[in-house]
Amino acid sequence: MISTRRRQSTKTQFRLLTSQAKVGFCLSGLSLVIQVMAAKDTAPSLEILARGPEGCFVWNGPPFGNDEPSVKLERVPCSSAKFSEDGSRLLVMKSDFVISIYDCSSFKEIKSFQVPNVLAAVLSPCGTYLQTFQKSSTPQVKNLVLWKTESGESVYQQFQKNMTKTTWPSIRLSSDESIACRMATNEIQFFDPKDFSKGIVHRIRVPGVAAVELSMVPGSHVAAFIPESKGVPASVQIFACGKEMQSQPVARRSFFRCDTVQLKWNRGSTGLLAVAQADVDKTNQSYYGESKLNYLTTNGSHEGLVPLRKEGPIHDVQWSCSGSEFAVVYGFMPASATLFDKKCHPLLELGTGPYNTVRWNPKGKFLCLAGFGNLPGDMAFWDYVDKKKIGTTKAEWSVTSEWSPDGCYFMTATTAPRLQVDNGIKIFHHNGSLYFKKMFDKLYEAEWKPESPDRFGEIAELIKSVDSLKVTETKSQGQGAVSKKTAPVQKPAAYRPPHAKAAAAVQAELFGGSSTEQMSKNAQKNKKKREKQREKKAAEAATTAGDS
Repeated sequence: MISTRRRQSTKTQFRLLTSQAKVGFCLSGLSLVIQVMAAKDTAPSLEILARGPEGCFVWNGPPFGNDEPSVKLERVPCSSAKFSEDGSRLLVMKSDFVISIYDCSSFKEIKSFQVPNVLAAVLSPCGTYLQTFQKSSTPQVKNLVLWKTESGESVYQQFQKNMTKTTWPSIRLSSDESIACRMATNEIQFFDPKDFSKGIVHRIRVPGVAAVELSMVPGSHVAAFIPESKGVPASVQIFACGKEMQSQPVARRSFFRCDTVQLKWNRGSTGLLAVAQADVDKTNQSYYGESKLNYLTTNGSHEGLVPLRKEGPIHDVQWSCSGSEFAVVYGFMPASATLFDKKCHPLLELGTGPYNTVRWNPKGKFLCLAGFGNLPGDMAFWDYVDKKKIGTTKAEWSVTSEWSPDGCYFMTATTAPRLQVDNGIKIFHHNGSLYFKKMFDKLYEAEWKPESPDRFGEIAELIKSVDSLKVTETKSQGQGAVSKKTAPVQKPAAYRPPHAKAAAAVQAELFGGSSTEQMSKNAQKNKKKREKQREKKAAEAATTAGDS
């Protein structure tokens, strides 16, 4: 009797402890959900800018409600649209040479400029200034103008003969707009960003300079490229932006066989990657010329080539968000991909494949290897922290690709005029699974609204923890809808030139039926002839064996 009571008491205590554990588990899950919701409330929302023949519009970014994005800015007729680097302003070029500036917090137009014969326009990184370039016939007309976006007044004017992709924008500003410079003939000119009325405050003499790149965060250094001339090799030189430290370059790298160069600063302005490109490969190994990857540091600790394990062109290179590592896709196909630290020591080999693009996640955790352009669109997603591949997929015919500012989504776009058909947007999760797909008759551009990754926090980790507790929505809002709407992929038909199509039509008209049927009859006749020949040979062989 006593033992029975003890057993019942033990069971009661066990049930009580179990119920307490369940309550504690549920409370911890609820706390985690509250943390995620709080993080979402404090973080800015994702937004997407898209532009087609009728103009540009802005969507609310993922996650989408009812499987479709909502419109943040209704369609605005325009020829181009571009965010400022910090995402605070939106520049829209309309007809009749009108340039409108929108405040991205409300997407209300705050200023409009009438700039006759304008050919190009760009906002400064913080949206403080608007820079325009106009078509000009005489040097007396100052066609390069810097405007204040708030007041609309002109703060600086200069004549510039022409404008190229390499030299635009002419006046470069650092990300915090603390440094402003401009490349001129044989020199780099510096301005006071707070007062452009002072004009040029100091200069750096750089004979033969053809391109410059100002470090962005912080704007402490400027890199200059000087091409080959009269037997003197090309070079990349780094100068400090301080007025008292500009007499000599702090770093320099010279090389032959170089026509153009790509300059890429890291975050922190301590390292510079220079991709030297020659139009002709004298070894005749590549139709696209020859390229080398050089690495320079502002403290002079490293000036030389990045040690790559495979020969071939440099397809793409990108710094991580921390500026402590960079990823390189290089070599003849199948290309190799390697991660390096700031001392050019290999950190991780990502294998080989049909890749020519690398995109590093803004939070630094994930990166994507992809093969776009003339490649089939393979994508491989890697977790850099865990050093493992987490997913693969395909995005055929993609022209542009980029991670969302929060690092949770990856968007690809097929745009005109590069491709005139199958234009559209695809959004993938960080592991490569398709979240959303939207097709357009014609799409010219699609991009995320820039935001600082620091404003989002480690939301991806919280979402992963919530998923493990199964405290999620009852249905995935993008994947299920896409799987229902997407039609089965049909195998493309074999290509037939126009003259072959015409011949088939004429043949069908004269003899009836199609050319395919006629060919099949010929094939059957040939098959019967071959069978008769084989039977004849077999009979002859049997007769010969019997006679012997």
